[in-house]
Amino acid sequence: MNLKEIHNVYFVGIGGIGMSALARYFHATKKQVGGYDKTATKLTDDLQSKGIDIHFEDDIDLIASNFKEKNNTLIVYTPAIPKDHKELNYFQDNGFVIMKRAEVLGLITEDSFCFAVAGTHGKTTTSSILGHIMQPYNATSFLGGISENYHSNLILGGDQLTVVEADEFDRSFLKLSPNIACITSTDADHLDIYGHHSELEDSFQEFSDKVSGQVFVAKGVGVKGTSYAVEEEADYQIQNVAIKDGSYVFDVKTPEKYVDGIQFSLPGKHNLMNALAAFAMAESYGISTDSIKESLQSFRGVERRFSYKIKTDDLVLIDDYAHHPTEINAVYDAVQEMYPEEKNMVIFQPHLFSRTQDFADDFASSLSQFDEVLLLDIYPARELPIEGVNSEWLLTKINNGNKKITYRQDLVSEIKKSGAKIVAMLGAGDIGVMISEVTDQLNSIEKV
Repeated sequence: MNLKEIHNVYFVGIGGIGMSALARYFHATKKQVGGYDKTATKLTDDLQSKGIDIHFEDDIDLIASNFKEKNNTLIVYTPAIPKDHKELNYFQDNGFVIMKRAEVLGLITEDSFCFAVAGTHGKTTTSSILGHIMQPYNATSFLGGISENYHSNLILGGDQLTVVEADEFDRSFLKLSPNIACITSTDADHLDIYGHHSELEDSFQEFSDKVSGQVFVAKGVGVKGTSYAVEEEADYQIQNVAIKDGSYVFDVKTPEKYVDGIQFSLPGKHNLMNALAAFAMAESYGISTDSIKESLQSFRGVERRFSYKIKTDDLVLIDDYAHHPTEINAVYDAVQEMYPEEKNMVIFQPHLFSRTQDFADDFASSLSQFDEVLLLDIYPARELPIEGVNSEWLLTKINNGNKKITYRQDLVSEIKKSGAKIVAMLGAGDIGVMISEVTDQLNSIEKV
């Protein structure tokens, strides 16, 4: 398909983080863009403010007439859309060109020099750091989160250089043709798709084999490549880590040189790994280390990735997308590193019944580390309930005497009652909306 010949692009599921980045891109390149989503969000509000036509009912009559012109319209959909969706079935029954998000991303980037960031954790932060490093060189970056530097999940540049997240869900990353790539982790996840961890690992190896140039691999990941690590032996190493004025200062040893005095403000060893992966990819392409250092120092982070919503002497409220035990451990480690003496509390919304079932013991272990644990109901996303799998069941596995089930309307009172200075709200569901409500309510209480 030649995207230049397409006039209209219609998204079924336009409000997804990856889908909305594509919608922004096509709108910026002067296509007519529209779409459907189940609910209005901050993302869809922003798209609508740009003049993009969006509706929230699955109704064929609500599709604007220009998107029903089969010959010059591309339909983009997400696998999260149910098979009985009326609009998607309309486009399928009438012979429209229909593509998954990953296929479209592959088409956009196939004629560019493509940097791809893969891994079960760390993709969004690493690609956002890399996109920030490459922005002065006119790269276009498609991100899986909202960059704090650009307030967008799209950093728009030219068509010669692209930065993308290589998503393993549904084996989407095999649609890409990367020139330089990294693999941040291959921990078990998406077992509803892969069945077994070994099949997930095989898929990452298949992705690595598609990369035409260098592949950077976090030390310990079972895929061949150029290794990177923090204060461990590797091809690229971070050394001499110190904390100064709330930021990291460290040195990087590459196969050819030594770069000292790098500053980076995102807490947690996992974020040092993300920064190092982006450093290695950019440096191997030929970006000067002085330019990389400058970008790392000015990088402000990604929304919902250890994002401070409140930071006062009495309360620190942290928002994070963590929805896998490894990610929860990373948040806990960062909290302990930054606030070792303070009482902490985690509010967690499990995401997907299948993931909760597959990793229940690991979730329990990671959550048990916090001083106090509050669990919300499981966010179902694309799934139907699994009998016996619920937050009450997960709670029984948590080895912590200070634990309970909570509800959206009770969050503020629970936080006030707890007395914990450090509160982390974690999850990939609508807890991202809840934390905005909680932040507003807590700020209002402070003003009274």
